[in-house]
Amino acid sequence: MEYLYILQQALIWIITIFWAYQTVISVCALIKLKEKELITHKNHKFMAIIPAHNEEAVIGNLIASLNNQNYPKEFYDIYVVADNCDDNTAMIAKDLGAIVYKRFDETEKTKGAALRWFLNQKIEENADYDAFCVFDADNVVDKGFFTAMNKKLNQGETVVQGYRDIKNPTDSWIAGGYAIFYWMMNRFYHLARYNVGLSPLLNGTGFMVKFDLIKETGWTTKTLTEDIEFSLINISKGNRLGWATDAIVYDEEPVSFRPSWTQRSRWTVGHLQCMKLYIKDLTAGIKTHKKMMNFDGWLYMMGIPMMVVTFLLLAVNSIIFKMGAMTGAELAFQYVKYLVATFILPIITGVVSLVVDKRPIRPMIKSLLCYPLFLGSWILINIKCIFKQDTSWEKIQHNRSISIEDKQEAIQVNEIID
Repeated sequence: MEYLYILQQALIWIITIFWAYQTVISVCALIKLKEKELITHKNHKFMAIIPAHNEEAVIGNLIASLNNQNYPKEFYDIYVVADNCDDNTAMIAKDLGAIVYKRFDETEKTKGAALRWFLNQKIEENADYDAFCVFDADNVVDKGFFTAMNKKLNQGETVVQGYRDIKNPTDSWIAGGYAIFYWMMNRFYHLARYNVGLSPLLNGTGFMVKFDLIKETGWTTKTLTEDIEFSLINISKGNRLGWATDAIVYDEEPVSFRPSWTQRSRWTVGHLQCMKLYIKDLTAGIKTHKKMMNFDGWLYMMGIPMMVVTFLLLAVNSIIFKMGAMTGAELAFQYVKYLVATFILPIITGVVSLVVDKRPIRPMIKSLLCYPLFLGSWILINIKCIFKQDTSWEKIQHNRSISIEDKQEAIQVNEIID
């Protein structure tokens, strides 16, 4: 019994310290810091790279939004990597002025592989670009995106994540769950860390990388989550990533449960792959660079292990109860604490995020009430992927043809209604 009590207290302290740290950092999102000074004053030349597999339904709106940037058109080119396409994606992209590269490879069908194939060609060509930005084909992009990223380059940033907003947050409670998740991550993870000198993470789409950064090595990611992997590679080397709130990209989210389950399963498998491949590098980075940023990156990878630690604590409490050293009321209180922290507190945090970001709450009420289901299913996904990892890439269908003008008009209408 004594050893069980010691284990119980150790687990409590581990969980408490972990979440106390996350809470303190998150509060830093409310700090408004002075803008970094410009160290150069120039228009940089960008590649806009769009890996696309059978995206004829949505890619036109993305290219149209990129063609409508308020950045000088001679300073960016749009590239579409038509990856194993058998539809009209390439033709539509070409008709709208994009430069199309067709890739056919049945062995590697991931986004990371498409990026590697394309970028290695540009490196060999010694292409005349300062940086590249990556977009998913279902996105639409705010007209100030390249202007905002150019400013970040002029401030000395080399890898920057833009603001990932949602194209269809009110389509269903599933899409709304994604929206709440990303809005909270944008403010309370990425912005908070950027404010205090830690590193945000790349977030799948709408990010910028200085071209020189990969010229020696190429694009080397090999997991299902190339964004997190590239982030960890840089953090382990002591390279801090940047954050651009005003470089906005709108991403389409699944509206039904099955594709959401598939997508989030892929993300969890990629997370576990990154743990296996990079936890040693992150640990070595802590020793080498002695920066809090490296430790924070290491802690990010502890999300799933912390879930396991929490379940272990619940199991230990149940054993102590069975042995008669804990009352039923005390055991129930422990479980209620877990349920509140896991399912109720995120709803409150979601509301806070909406209020702070001045977003309308009324259209999101259903998604807020269903958010515990969204998070609960993700816990089940994590448990499943610990024991069974499917490393194949299953395409998520994108069908919501929404232009950037449609999106901006919808935002204005919601603000008026609320």
